[in-house]
Amino acid sequence: MPNLFNYEQVYREFSWSSLESQLQGTIPKPALNMADLAVDRHVQGKLAHKVALRFITQNWTVKDFTYLQLSQDSNRFANILNGLGIAKDDRVFGLTGRIPALYIAVLGSLKSSCVFCPLFWAFGPEPIRQRLERGDAKVLVTTETIYRQKVLPLLDYLPKLEHILLTDSPEHLQQGFIWSLEKLMSQASVEFNIIHTQPNDMALLHFTSGTTGLPKGAIHVHQAIYQHYMSAKYALDLHQDDIFWCSADPGWVTGTSYGILAPLTHGVTSIIDEAEFDAERWYRILESQKVTVWYTAPTAIRRLMRMSIEPREKYDLSHLRLILSVGEPLNPEAIFWGQEKLGLAIYDNWWQTETGSIMIANYPSLDIRPGSMGKPLPGIKAAIVKKISGNEVEVINQPDVEGELALKPGWPSMFRGYLHEPERYSKCFVGDWYISGDLAKCDKDGYYWFVGREDDIIKTSGHMVGPFEVESSLMEHPAVAEAAVIGIPNPVVGEIVKAFVCLKSGYSPSEKLKLEIIGFARGKLGAAIAPKELQFQENLPKTRSGKIMRRLLRAREMGLPEGDLSSLESD
Repeated sequence: MPNLFNYEQVYREFSWSSLESQLQGTIPKPALNMADLAVDRHVQGKLAHKVALRFITQNWTVKDFTYLQLSQDSNRFANILNGLGIAKDDRVFGLTGRIPALYIAVLGSLKSSCVFCPLFWAFGPEPIRQRLERGDAKVLVTTETIYRQKVLPLLDYLPKLEHILLTDSPEHLQQGFIWSLEKLMSQASVEFNIIHTQPNDMALLHFTSGTTGLPKGAIHVHQAIYQHYMSAKYALDLHQDDIFWCSADPGWVTGTSYGILAPLTHGVTSIIDEAEFDAERWYRILESQKVTVWYTAPTAIRRLMRMSIEPREKYDLSHLRLILSVGEPLNPEAIFWGQEKLGLAIYDNWWQTETGSIMIANYPSLDIRPGSMGKPLPGIKAAIVKKISGNEVEVINQPDVEGELALKPGWPSMFRGYLHEPERYSKCFVGDWYISGDLAKCDKDGYYWFVGREDDIIKTSGHMVGPFEVESSLMEHPAVAEAAVIGIPNPVVGEIVKAFVCLKSGYSPSEKLKLEIIGFARGKLGAAIAPKELQFQENLPKTRSGKIMRRLLRAREMGLPEGDLSSLESD
């Protein structure tokens, strides 16, 4: 039975204080530590010897960590930080692939009252420098190869960086500065008294790229763990006997919130694949590990859709009971594909780096409306609003009217600032609302529908066109695997809609196919909204977390500055 069996009742009766009373760690309240609630409280009970994390290497070697081992190893890491003189609120950065040392470093940093900031391992030197510098990094956990290739040339720009811990070096490279983490761990005690951090103490720092300018660091606090737990219970429907796989890298907020913390709070076993995307490998993992709940991204799903693989004919996916997606809106065609090819619908949900956890979701106990982001989680008040002044908004109470998606502040995982940028933070709030920057609408039954980022909206012939609607219609054509649309300035109609399309295997670009797809979209959307121009692409530019970079397509099309490219996926 789903954890959220009766949505309306739970939403109506929910209170944060009641949920908080369900979670008691090993340290007395009001003190609260994320790592304590995620790991150490389980060690006191029957889950001590249960597998918490299962790592699968590139060559299919499996390494398991029980909750007890994870507790002891994170204690060792916390003791290392103490021994190096790293204190409360000091920033510890991680720059590795999905290896055990990274996960241990996250938990050990939290235990010692430090702030952990994950970085994506494939970043180049410049985005690494920007984040280490802006984040006041004192400790960096990385590999010897990444250090020599990407970090060593940056050291002159990082005067605050005091220690580098190499995960794969058997010996210290420079005493007092560049350490062998393996050697330090072997000498550290497994006993550690978790620091009694408070609910609003800083815990995590997540950098997110803007459309222009430098990346901004969103601050999250220890109290966020309550929402990680709640959202994993109700949106991901985790039960203690689940085998869970979140395919996101911890370099992004999804990979930290739901690849590390949330599943641990529920005492489940999480699968971690150290290799990069490979369709056959992913299906093999789902089969061999008997994954029951799978949390992935629309980009990954669309990649699978492009393959000529019949997954259920080749793999046993019978253990899989729930598939979820996040990153950007899930096109209806992907949901239909999931039902046909995987035997399961795919449940979309919506949140942001700034919100820290899932805010709006589709749930197993409710019908999916393909293309909808779902309904707000218990404890979350959402609304569609229209700005009417600099510090005031009007709530739109009519169904299906587009406006800005806003949330009432106060949820535990709400970001508490942008590091060193208080003015930028304050601009995110108008009156009593957090303004997300996403345009959406809400139907008469309370389902929310994504329209587009405010700066992605296309204004053509008096119409306000959201890219998601057009892209979803394009993807219904049998040849289209992925699509992105932008507005191109036009002196007559303001902007015309231009589409960039990736084709499925077995189809080749041609003028005939281009006209066919444009005609197909016109039949679906009408002449005013359908693309006037279409360009075939081998791949669409995406962030490394899988979001299509429409603003980059627009900049390249118009010869404009491309802005911050630190999160751009390598071609």
